[in-house]
Amino acid sequence: MNPYILAALLFGLGLGTTITFASSHWLLAWMGLEMNTLAIIPLMAQHHHPRAVEATTKYFLTQATAAAMLLFASTTNAWMTGQWDIQQMSHPLPVTLITLALALKIGLAPVHSWLPEVLQGLDLTTGLILSTWQKLAPFALLLQIQPVNSTILIAFGLASTLVGGWGGLNQTQLRKILAYSSIAHLGWMILVLQFSPSLTLLTLLTYFVMTFSTFLVFKLNKSTNINMLATSWAKAPALTALAPLVLLSLGGLPPLTGFMPKWLILQELAKQDLAPTATLAAMTALLSLYFYLRLSYAMTLTMSPNSLTGTTPWRLHHSQFTLPLAIATVTTLLLLPLTPAVVALLSF
Repeated sequence: MNPYILAALLFGLGLGTTITFASSHWLLAWMGLEMNTLAIIPLMAQHHHPRAVEATTKYFLTQATAAAMLLFASTTNAWMTGQWDIQQMSHPLPVTLITLALALKIGLAPVHSWLPEVLQGLDLTTGLILSTWQKLAPFALLLQIQPVNSTILIAFGLASTLVGGWGGLNQTQLRKILAYSSIAHLGWMILVLQFSPSLTLLTLLTYFVMTFSTFLVFKLNKSTNINMLATSWAKAPALTALAPLVLLSLGGLPPLTGFMPKWLILQELAKQDLAPTATLAAMTALLSLYFYLRLSYAMTLTMSPNSLTGTTPWRLHHSQFTLPLAIATVTTLLLLPLTPAVVALLSF
């Protein structure tokens, strides 16, 4: 892609998210979300491949549906209450409709089925943008409206953790596994949204760092399915040793960074007398952990047959810039000891 066009599209992505962040009026927030969607569509369709075009079309249709629903709900709110302010949502009907629209935008269960299909049709770089940056603007709106109906959020959260765990069990494609992982993590964030918005934000940022390092590991190894992971030891032995730890951090095992948000969320749910919800969420985390372990096993404990020439690529210099991967990997593995500092910051 032409670098000027790429720069314009990335600027559009950033501007759309910033407009949504800065808006207090529903029409301005809607405009930011639309700019976001329209800026990423050429990035998704840049590889002229039927799978990429199909993924782009599916993404456009779901995002257009969610945006239309959001516009309808905000207009209904203005009609009922006489104001367009995002933080003054009082009527339960438009609040519920907007929550549904934003759930469709980010891919929460039960309106999640577009996400694995779309992510499977994209390359890893665009998939990374879709899994991280594109979640920011809808989450900013969710945090601002503070949905009054707590039952619907808990239902969305539990459904997402369940679907994200179950859906990934049978997959062999890495991008689909990462899509189901995204759905499960979003479920954890939504579970605690109404009780502790700052904890939701912490979980979102931790998820971004872990997903960033996972996508970069797969990109460096040029892996798109589980079988291709088995050859990664020949390409980058040191990274292959660290990659299972990154995956287990995504699964939420101590003493890795990914354990921190899950631990704090379960603690918060228990404080709110939601012990059954916390137990169910913890059980669904085991489902996700199974497919992360499966990836770790394929990557480090299986050796695919290699010819002598196939075992030497690690001697060659990579063309990929590896500093972001190094920083993200260290952050993914080593932030758990900072938990007391994070808790102190959250309590302000």
